[in-house]
Formats: sequence, C-alpha cells, structure tokens
Amino acid sequence: MGWVHGDGRLADSQTMIIRDNETQAIGISAISVWEIAKLVEYNRLELPCGLHEWFDAALSYPGIRLVELTPEIAIQSTRLPGSFHRDPADQIIVATAMVYDCPLITSDNKILEYTHAKTVR
Repeated sequence: MGWVHGDGRLADSQTMIIRDNETQAIGISAISVWEIAKLVEYNRLELPCGLHEWFDAALSYPGIRLVELTPEIAIQSTRLPGSFHRDPADQIIVATAMVYDCPLITSDNKILEYTHAKTVR
C-alpha cells in the first residue's frame, strides 16, 4: 500500500505511479480530504466539479482506500523522529505512512526533504 498526499493536482509521474499500482491498495489519509476541501474554500484550488462529486470520483478510483485518523496515528504524529515542520496535517500524513510502513506519493517539498519519510518521487 502507498499513500497519496497533495493538493488535488498530480504530476504526470504521480499519475503513472497510481495507475501502476491499481491492483494494490493506495491509501488516502482523511486529513488529505480536509486539506483539499480547505484549498477549494480558500480559492487556492479549482476543481472541475463540486467537492462531493470530485471526492466520489477520486475515492472510487481502483485501488483507492480512504484511511481514517486513528489514535495510533495521532500519537505517532507527535513523535516523529528528527526535525519536521509544524504543519499538523503533514505530521498526520507522515505518521499515517509510518504506522502503515508505506511510501508516500507526494510533491510536497517539506515532506520530500524529511529523511525519515519514505517517499515516491
């Protein structure tokens, strides 16, 4: 299983990774859903349709699984090794990947630079 993180826009390389892994589970953290909704709210992201319709389509893609925030993930987000920035959503996303021992598919430079997170570029 891998984890997708981002702002609703995927690079071509990320799209290929998702397509190549359709037969496996690809997790989407519930906090990523919130982040996308906030980007739309603040007009920093424009979707081709309404949020409900977009999420219904995105989350029904083959292999995609929505992952809830569990107490274990919440605790891990407060115990990330090394130095990581203070964005709670990113902390939860990284902790989710750590708890499930899966790589993150992300274009977020702060996460990509964090040496304790396994990422797919």
